[in-house]
This record gives sequence, C-alpha cells and structure tokens, in this order.
Amino acid sequence: MAIDFTPISPEIGGQATGLTGSRLIEPEAAAQVRAALDRYGVLIIREANISDADLVTLSRQLGNVVVPPRGGTDDHPEVQKISLDPAKSELATYQQGTFYWHMDGANDTIPQFATLLVARQVSDEGGDTEFANMYAAYAALPEKEREEYARMRVVHSLAATQILVYPNPTEKQREAWKRVPSREHPMVWTRGNGRRSLLVGATADHVVGMPADESRALLDRLLEWSTQPRFTLRHHWTPGDLVIWDNTGMLHRALPYQPTSPRLMHRTTLVGEEAVA
Repeated sequence: MAIDFTPISPEIGGQATGLTGSRLIEPEAAAQVRAALDRYGVLIIREANISDADLVTLSRQLGNVVVPPRGGTDDHPEVQKISLDPAKSELATYQQGTFYWHMDGANDTIPQFATLLVARQVSDEGGDTEFANMYAAYAALPEKEREEYARMRVVHSLAATQILVYPNPTEKQREAWKRVPSREHPMVWTRGNGRRSLLVGATADHVVGMPADESRALLDRLLEWSTQPRFTLRHHWTPGDLVIWDNTGMLHRALPYQPTSPRLMHRTTLVGEEAVA
C-alpha cells in the first residue's frame, strides 16, 4: 500500500486522506509514515478515525511508546486524554500552558521523538493546533547568526511556561514547578545526521551568561522569527483527524479554547531517540 502525502507548504506539513486506522497499521505503512515524517515534520491524516488499540499499534511500529505515569485511558495506559475538563483528563491543570509555543520534554536530556494526536471531540470555537518548523527557521538565518547561536546555551524549565499562565503564582504552585528539574541545552540542537534546529519556545527561561533583559529580548526575537507564517502550519481539527509530528524539530501550541469546551484528544508519545547535543 502506497501512502501519498501531499505537501501543504514548502517548509512544513504533508497531508493524506482516505486512510483509516486499520490501513495505517498494515506492515508497510509504518515505514512510509516514518519516511514522510522525516520529510514533512508534520503529517495530517484527515478523518482516520483510528481506535485507541490501533493508535497504540501504529505508535509501536514507529518507535518505543511512552507509558505516562498518569492520564492514560483505562484500557490503554499509553494513551493520554487531553482536555481542559478535569473530569476527562488528569492533566487538565497544566493544559493552558500548551497555548504557548513549546516542545514536549524540553526539560529532558532526551526529549520525546514524536507525538500522535487524535481528535475524539472538537471545540466549537478555538482549539486549532499550530506547528513551527525549527529546522527551517534555523536554516533561514544569516550564517553569522547561525554560528553565534550555535555557541549559546539555554536553560529550559516548567516554571518559564507556567508563569505565563499564572503570572501571580502561589507559593504552593512555585514549589510544584520546582519539583520538575530545569535543563540546560544548546540553543542549536545538532543531530547525528547533521540536521540542526533552534531549541527555543515557552520553556526557554534564559540564555546562560547573558544579562536577563538581553536574554529575554533574544529569546523573544528568535521565537517570533521561528513562528512567522513561512515556517508554520495551522490545523483545524475535525473529529477523527490524526496528526503526527516530529516533536524534536517542531514547536507546537493549541489555540485557546474554553474550559467548558467538549474538546478531547487522545495522545501517544514516542520515546526520544537522540540526546540534545
């Protein structure tokens, strides 16, 4: 079975239609999906209507699957429920942080490789997901800037994101954020295959060795550069859509939606394959 992904834009995204969950787990499909993921960064499969069982199967064919400590479904602990409704998701408290550009696992030595997200219920207003290609954003910088940023290091933290959501946090909130260790990374992630991407976003707290005001200005400028229209893709969800993205090279964010929204996503995450270097 050949899977044809149509480019969405020159810099990011490939789309396919007519693929059901059962077809996606056929043996030859995973290799084609993996190759397309490397090429496009984000794959959109409209109305795949993949079951949780098939979602787990496909995820295992693409890599090792994270079993999260909480938030899984009763039948499939690998599948996390994503919602702003605490009755639907144990992760609801932290979901407003996803309204800001970020990479999952930026605090880890080896961030998660990829994410698979399925729309079970969609929002009447808001709730689209946007992606930004950080490979392309880095490659488009002037050579002098690429060399300069490759020498810098950045500290990433949960607090950097949560302070955007809760600008006047309680001491209890601050203590909870501190329990998640911060992590120092190079600003430019160089892969073993030579590909490079910028490592910025809402989790980027400060540039090591730079005055706070200059650090903040630089991180904000690079994020603005990386999320301009030429490098980004916005996906408007319909029920059953499956989106897969390279978490290590793409930033993503959900556009705000109301806590009372019925929006419910089911997510699997693939274990990271390469340490940040």
